[in-house]
Amino acid sequence: MKYFSTRGADQLLSFEETVLAGLAPDGGLYIPEHVPPLPDNWQTAWKDYSFIDLSVEVLSLYISPEEISRAELRALVEKSYSTFRHPDITPLKKLNEKTYVLELFHGPTFAFKDVALQLLGNLFEFFLKRRNKRKAPGEKPEKLTVVGATSGDTGSAAIYGLRNKANISIFILHPKGRVSPIQEAQMTTVTDANVHNLAVQGTFDDCQDIVKALFNDREFNATHRLGAVNSINWARILAQTVYYFLSYFQLRRQVPNPDEIEIQYVVPTGNFGDILAGYYAKRMGLPMGRLGVATNANDILARFWKSGAYEKVDSSVPTPAAGGASDGKQASDASGVRETLSPAMDILVSSNFERLLWYLAFEGVAQGEDVAARKKAAGATIADWMSKVKSDGRVQVPTSVLELARKDFFAERVSDEETLETIKYYFESEAHYIADPHTAVGLCAARRVAPQNPTQIRQVVLSTAHPAKFSEAVTRALRGSPSFDFERDILPPEFKGLLERERRVIDVEAPQVDLVKKLIEKFAVPAGEVGASV
Repeated sequence: MKYFSTRGADQLLSFEETVLAGLAPDGGLYIPEHVPPLPDNWQTAWKDYSFIDLSVEVLSLYISPEEISRAELRALVEKSYSTFRHPDITPLKKLNEKTYVLELFHGPTFAFKDVALQLLGNLFEFFLKRRNKRKAPGEKPEKLTVVGATSGDTGSAAIYGLRNKANISIFILHPKGRVSPIQEAQMTTVTDANVHNLAVQGTFDDCQDIVKALFNDREFNATHRLGAVNSINWARILAQTVYYFLSYFQLRRQVPNPDEIEIQYVVPTGNFGDILAGYYAKRMGLPMGRLGVATNANDILARFWKSGAYEKVDSSVPTPAAGGASDGKQASDASGVRETLSPAMDILVSSNFERLLWYLAFEGVAQGEDVAARKKAAGATIADWMSKVKSDGRVQVPTSVLELARKDFFAERVSDEETLETIKYYFESEAHYIADPHTAVGLCAARRVAPQNPTQIRQVVLSTAHPAKFSEAVTRALRGSPSFDFERDILPPEFKGLLERERRVIDVEAPQVDLVKKLIEKFAVPAGEVGASV
């Protein structure tokens, strides 16, 4: 299996090269040259498999055994998920007859990002050890300099996946004051020498723009050879496809007539990586209905599915007056990002959406029988669309593309008020379930569309974070509920005393690339050695 850029570059990369490269030189994201079909007997052969077993099977469809042998792959997977607290890794919980939650927060940082980043950290280590083993005596070892942006959970998950690993340094940029106290503490209380937290005065999009600018700076990139470990990295998406397969089998074991139901996955979505993994699982052949995109007030995706316009600012409504927002904690800031109760989704532009757009362009725009020519045409289309988003802040896709998108997805926007109401509703329900605000966005969207669903639909909402990570929102929602006690009901032992621990963080006074460059050059591995990024 080889990988190529969504923007049409001719270069084909191996899995290892793709993992280490991050963004393509033309600014695109890497995707597989084809989506492999599932084996003919997968439903019977895999039905009793564990998460570990399914990971090996699914990943091996995308990774050549010449790159990573099956035995090496199993060892990597077993090591990665030995850090999880639940034996199922991602257990499925029933809320009522039609609604389930897939809990993805049982890893070391209590967020779904652990599923991919524990594996990715071990892949980096594996590739480094193998490369350095091949070097001649006295030759300098290769090293990684990880640079990434986070809206909250990616940072801590990346840090926990890479802390104290030999020959790896990690720099994480987060928007100062725009992540939850627990998220910030999880990152900044890791004081390993190879970990560097940068608190940037700005938004997540500012942080992400800085990271992308570093990639696009050819001289800086040549010096540090930057790559990616956040959700623009293909390995992140691939790792996340596994829990869709696991939940499919888990649900079939929990219902009396499994062949008569259809699963509808609903995913709280910011950067579009988690739901994109479900789309790949569907393209491979996993049975499911349309995927539900659940957004907060930062609704670029929900607006796309309504109009076909992918735009940073909603052009259909007047600019709101400053001074507050009815559905968020405050009005949009100068960048257009709204601060909400689900901060990990406070994102203006969804980086992974480009991957979906490529498939939509390939099937809805590119013409002809020559597959290679259609791929090239799709890449040129994506390059044009992304250029318009960068220069004009928007692109309007053809009706044919929007219709294709609607075949596999629907989208719903959820306000802060609805988020709080949803947390309270499920806590007071028979299930007595406590959801974090991101999961509540997904649950609200699912509940909204449920009345229109056919009777055979069972909804699976992806639960992306432990509620204790967002204590302010959960406590606010359940204020006045006499049966709720934060410490008793949801506070994990690992979080006790976390806010009081020693911290190490560097303030960056403005969202400027040069300021971050200076810090990387001061603390990173020596020039000329290999780098990677989150």
